[in-house]
Amino acid sequence: MSAQLIDGFGRVHRDLRISVTDRCNFRCAYCMPEEGMQWQRREDLLSFEEIERVARIMVERYGVDGIRLTGGEPTVRARLPILVEKLAALGVDLAMTTNGVTLPLLAKDLKAAGLRRVNISLDSLRHDRFEELTRRDELDRVLEGIDAAKAAGFDPVKINVVVMKGINDDEVLDFARFGREHDVTVRFIEFMPLDADEIWNNDRVLTQAEILATLQAEFDLEPVERTSAPASRWRYADGAGEIGVVASVSQSFCDTCDRVRITADGQFRNCLFATDETDVRALLRDDSSDDVIAAALERTVAAKWAGHQINQVHFIRPRRSMSEIGG
Repeated sequence: MSAQLIDGFGRVHRDLRISVTDRCNFRCAYCMPEEGMQWQRREDLLSFEEIERVARIMVERYGVDGIRLTGGEPTVRARLPILVEKLAALGVDLAMTTNGVTLPLLAKDLKAAGLRRVNISLDSLRHDRFEELTRRDELDRVLEGIDAAKAAGFDPVKINVVVMKGINDDEVLDFARFGREHDVTVRFIEFMPLDADEIWNNDRVLTQAEILATLQAEFDLEPVERTSAPASRWRYADGAGEIGVVASVSQSFCDTCDRVRITADGQFRNCLFATDETDVRALLRDDSSDDVIAAALERTVAAKWAGHQINQVHFIRPRRSMSEIGG
């Protein structure tokens, strides 16, 4: 490593999120409108070789040491363990965010290929509500996926819960108890303005303070020192694991953010809420050199703003939803 991906505020970026597909096997209200989406054509998605090349540039030149695979739903991408093996060879902390439905089939192969960690998205433990949110009656398969991830040796297994007032905010304690009982780490995520149906407003956000107040009514929690990771963390005083809260709305952590993203169609983004993208796919397919690609990555990160400024009058909502960007 001879350089760093650094923005104008001195923040060094070492965490790469790669969306491998915009497709999903759910129509989750958070990510996808009820009428569905117009999927990217297969030829518009980055190939495994193209993904590997960009990742290699970022690892070897800029010291990127963490890569997370996202979607859409990454496990719907055919032959995903092949990509995992390619990226694992770069020597990074390789993780994946998934809805868990196909983990009973894939968990062992993904672990053998070099995947180190999994985060499983799950917004309700109630069958009727899960079906309402995802438009699929698949809760049991997700729970089986959690068990499969643990059996395959992933540790920790994390559960991502997007909490929305009036929708699933009455399940905070249920999820905490689930995490303690099943030895998984639950991370509550504040509802962000990236939903496909664009129903977000601040009144629907259950804040970190409100989540903690609910948890502390039943559990003794001790704070864990903050890192550059998106979640603030607390451990249970009795030693039965920990919980996290990703408070993007009420407690912005932009000053410590070290993440950049590549969308499934090869657009490089310096922020989840960025309104501009850099077309890396065009450079890859125009036979551009590694130096040219690296220069484009550097320019994009250098242009990163101070923060997303949600709830400010000048906040601009990204044109893409979460499933199109990658979490």
